[in-house]
Amino acid sequence: MSARPVARPIALVTGSRRGIGRAIALELGRAGFDVALTDAVASDELAQTAAGVEQTGARAIAVVSDLADIDSHQATLLDVEARLDGPIDCLVNNAGVSVMSRGDLLDVTPESFDRCIAVNTRGTFFLTQTFAKHFLARSRKSLAPHPSIITITSSNAVAASPLRSEYCVSKAGLSMATTLFSLRLAEHGVSVYEVQPGLIETEMTAPSRARYDVQMEQGLTAIKRWGAPQEVATTVRTLATGGLPYSVGQAIRVDGGLLVTKY
Repeated sequence: MSARPVARPIALVTGSRRGIGRAIALELGRAGFDVALTDAVASDELAQTAAGVEQTGARAIAVVSDLADIDSHQATLLDVEARLDGPIDCLVNNAGVSVMSRGDLLDVTPESFDRCIAVNTRGTFFLTQTFAKHFLARSRKSLAPHPSIITITSSNAVAASPLRSEYCVSKAGLSMATTLFSLRLAEHGVSVYEVQPGLIETEMTAPSRARYDVQMEQGLTAIKRWGAPQEVATTVRTLATGGLPYSVGQAIRVDGGLLVTKY
């Protein structure tokens, strides 16, 4: 008679079909988590990423979930826990959108502003709230020794980029929300962290590559290269596995020195 598989903690990673989210999902699978991967629409990319997580030895499911639809958040959490038969112990808020078009701050449209706020700030705030309330109310014991919420913001939560102002506003708001949740949940044993990626090589940043290549050589970053999604994922793994157990409210920069004050 074969032994029953050891239960693994569950991580929910939003916006995980590609880029940073994909790297995080794979890394958490390697770290011992079963992983639920979400995206707003079903796609071959999402299914392929879930299959890649399974190759690490983890169970993985692809979940279609629109982060901006806050009324669906509770159902998404319950669906994940039912399908993976366990409690979610790690929420990674990675999903986000950029501006509809880069341009003058004076030309920002309400549509582009509202889209950034609806997904990046409002959607993530209320998913975090729903998860926190669900976590505190549930009777199932955590399988992870360090339950956590890890929110991926951006260096633009701090550094102003006038050509994508609505994105900056949305990420600055999300940064404050993460700090607030870290204070609210610390006494309940839930560690809440913010990760601020800098210039990471993804499809989202590809249009700006040539411009930033020049600025990096001129000293924009201390490490004169683009970051890789895997470097963000390694940081998330450290946090999700309890690598910073006595830290509350700090933003962890993965930016090659971009935000270091220098002259």
